[in-house]
Amino acid sequence: RRPSRGRRPSGPRTPTSAFVRRTSVFATPTADIEEVASMAELADDDLEPLPASLKNVVEQESLQWIFVGGKGGVGKTTTSCCLALQLAKTRAKVLVVSTDPAHNLSDAFAQKFGKDPTAVTGYDNLFCMEIDPEIEMDELAEVTGPGAEANGIQSLMQDLTKAIPGIDEAMSFAELMKQVQAMDYDVIVFDTAPTGHTLRLLSFPSMLGKAFDKIMALKNRFSGLFTQMQGMMGPDMPSEDMLLGKLEQTREVIERVNLTFKDPTKTTFVCVCIPEFLSLYETERLVQELTKLDFDTHNIVVNQVLFPDKDATQLTEWYEEEKPKLSETSQDLLSKLLARKRMQDKYVNQIWDLYEDFHVVLMPLLNHEVRGSDKLESFSEHLVDAEDEVEDVE
Repeated sequence: RRPSRGRRPSGPRTPTSAFVRRTSVFATPTADIEEVASMAELADDDLEPLPASLKNVVEQESLQWIFVGGKGGVGKTTTSCCLALQLAKTRAKVLVVSTDPAHNLSDAFAQKFGKDPTAVTGYDNLFCMEIDPEIEMDELAEVTGPGAEANGIQSLMQDLTKAIPGIDEAMSFAELMKQVQAMDYDVIVFDTAPTGHTLRLLSFPSMLGKAFDKIMALKNRFSGLFTQMQGMMGPDMPSEDMLLGKLEQTREVIERVNLTFKDPTKTTFVCVCIPEFLSLYETERLVQELTKLDFDTHNIVVNQVLFPDKDATQLTEWYEEEKPKLSETSQDLLSKLLARKRMQDKYVNQIWDLYEDFHVVLMPLLNHEVRGSDKLESFSEHLVDAEDEVEDVE
């Protein structure tokens, strides 16, 4: 039997020996996951046992924001919904926010959601909303003020936000965070877009600081030109102070968000993957980038696992005993299944070796889709019902 995971140290997460080993090998162009796993397996493990469960997230009452992310198609939305259902059992009000342009919350719960929080049918303390992080014309109107459209100022603001790459997304992200901060929820679960988009979203605070430096430089250089434009376009033209004040307000929101991001008592990131090479490799890239951003992460959910309570050796022994009784078609089907199981077991073992300082939760592949509140509720129990010991997977 395999020992449970090691316990995460208290306080802000610091790079562990496992992280340093992973970083040293993954940094090379010829990085091999098996090599990293071997290094991790040979290293001394002085961590206390840690359960394969997300109960640590559910029971941490100080958490306000929980981000769920990973490679596309690994089950991020299902994991987000299941985690939210577990949180709803202990928290007064829970909100799930989808920031992925390809929204799936409505499909998961079999219920239509929009840009406003909507209660999930059958629950009075669980809400969902789907938001595209893009600036809309009405948001630009808020920046420029009434009467601006007639004088073409909205077009001017659009040009301003496009002049610096990424500033439009950062400002829209700030608007989203302002909405979220104003909402009265105990905890908010973010169902994020695939890894690359999510990392960009989380790096907006530092990117916005650089953008504001450029804006201030432009302001000092062209302040005279702006004054002339204001004189030509009349009183409807917003003042320089008004525009810069709006931008400064946006920066303040982002800075507050950044402080919350880096506080492990308020924010954490749950990584989701499947037991395949590309997913595992991208998960490691995600973990390293989150660590660089000082973003707490110490939980990994592995979805679509075939028979997580059995290993390939057990199943192969059973297959060899039953093989003479099976038809040729059945033998072909089962041999493919076992090949898939052996591949999954290989990567599950590597995940355990690589992330000895994480809670690693194996979620089973079911015979049906996990869609609708009832099935999500049942499936969510796998997130928190950890066994004391997990059998080794060879």
